[in-house]
Amino acid sequence: MNDKIHVLYIDDEDNNLKSFRATLRKDFKIFTAIDAEEGLKIAKEEEVHVVIADQRMPGMTGTEFFEELVKFNPDPIRILLTGYSDIASVIDAINKGEVYRFIDKPWNIEQIKNSIKNAADIYFMRRELKDKNLKLKKLHSEMNQFVYSLSHELRGPLMSISGVSKLAKMELKDPDALEYFDMIDSATDKLDDFIFKMLDFYRSTKIDNKIAKINFKEIVNQQLVAYNEKFNIEHIRIDIHINQEHSFYSDDSKIRVILNNLFSNSVQFQKGDQGENKISLNIDVSEASAVITLIDNGIGIEEKHHPDVFNLFSRATQKNVGTGLGLYMVKEAVEQMGGKIDLESVFGEGTTFKVTLPSMK
Repeated sequence: MNDKIHVLYIDDEDNNLKSFRATLRKDFKIFTAIDAEEGLKIAKEEEVHVVIADQRMPGMTGTEFFEELVKFNPDPIRILLTGYSDIASVIDAINKGEVYRFIDKPWNIEQIKNSIKNAADIYFMRRELKDKNLKLKKLHSEMNQFVYSLSHELRGPLMSISGVSKLAKMELKDPDALEYFDMIDSATDKLDDFIFKMLDFYRSTKIDNKIAKINFKEIVNQQLVAYNEKFNIEHIRIDIHINQEHSFYSDDSKIRVILNNLFSNSVQFQKGDQGENKISLNIDVSEASAVITLIDNGIGIEEKHHPDVFNLFSRATQKNVGTGLGLYMVKEAVEQMGGKIDLESVFGEGTTFKVTLPSMK
């Protein structure tokens, strides 16, 4: 494998071409062309990293040559040789030929060498970045397929197991057998919840914002139906106040991720032994922003854990619930929509989360 930098030099003076090749052939792989047409032909047939062209050539100037080159091969880094002071041609080269730099004739060997090496560094960095972008696109496509599998290939069989279990419990009388099926239901519920968490994780961190008009009352009412099915919240007093007189634009799915995880967090960390359990959700919408405030009187978060609660897989309690994903997803979704989240919590008394989101119209 030849790891030399490939340089194409175009100049209508044959002596310049010979001198260039003789001087630099040990350091670089040199291609030369006596005019622009021959240069374009070489650029189509050979892998070229750096192209150097004289500005003043008959038929086609160096600027015009670069303009033609970028139409079919924009990757090589372009250097223009100028033997006279012509500001107009320099400006033209910048605008049309996207020239990396200019070198005055007669050129200096060390100057040319350094310019070629620097230009080649840019070429290879750009190529590496291009390769990485292609790999990222492939990974993104594979992630989409993975999420599809989560929601269809895994949840389908899981719902079948749950359905069969419910039918069996309707017919069985043996208490031991019923206990086994209760254990099956508990396991399938946990797995289904984890799948939902993974889907929410993907929506909140990997998918670009999809802006739509947001009706907070509609979203919250829909989510409350889901919460009643998912959680045992009969013992919790839930107060909801939504003040929306202005149109608001944001990402519907990310807002649901935020509400779901904040509410789930409050339910899971309620006090089980004293007083009335309360969760308060307040949403105030102005023309510019929406402020979502969720307050609970649960077990609270110790102050030493406040800086870490939004980290991935972080848990601020020894209570064996949750995946450590919820608040991380909330913060990711909020930041992707250009918002901010604030936490206030007193251990043993309760927690307040305040989310501020800009309207994204």
